[in-house]
Amino acid sequence: MLHMTRADDACRAWQLLVKFFFAQRGRLPASSVDVELSPIQCHVLHLIEPGRPVPMGRLAETLSCDASNVTGLVDRLESRGLVQRRPSAEDRRVKVLHLTPTGARLRAQLLKGMSDRCLPLSRLSMDEQRTLIRLLEMLVDERERRPE
Repeated sequence: MLHMTRADDACRAWQLLVKFFFAQRGRLPASSVDVELSPIQCHVLHLIEPGRPVPMGRLAETLSCDASNVTGLVDRLESRGLVQRRPSAEDRRVKVLHLTPTGARLRAQLLKGMSDRCLPLSRLSMDEQRTLIRLLEMLVDERERRPE
């Protein structure tokens, strides 16, 4: 049996995460249709936490798309009264996105719909779920700490 290196393990973990994500895509909020939002618009709402504005540049980076695509997405969400674009308090040249109260309520509704569908993860023991959460939070937190 070949001994896997740390890079091999990381690559295998990444492959499994991607495979798991795509296998579960059907479980993502079907309610997006009910609220007449595209899946990517729902994802944008998910990425903006209430009270934690997100710079548009960071959103484009997170979505791995051009800033002009984010502008179009935000235009549609803003026209529905779900987000507001404002200048950043730290740098007025930077636009940040805030959830409106309506956007925050809709986000909570979408997240509830997602959590109602988490059955594959419920097969893990409580300790395994907590370990998975801790590991994923470490990865997410590391990405969010990177400078723009």
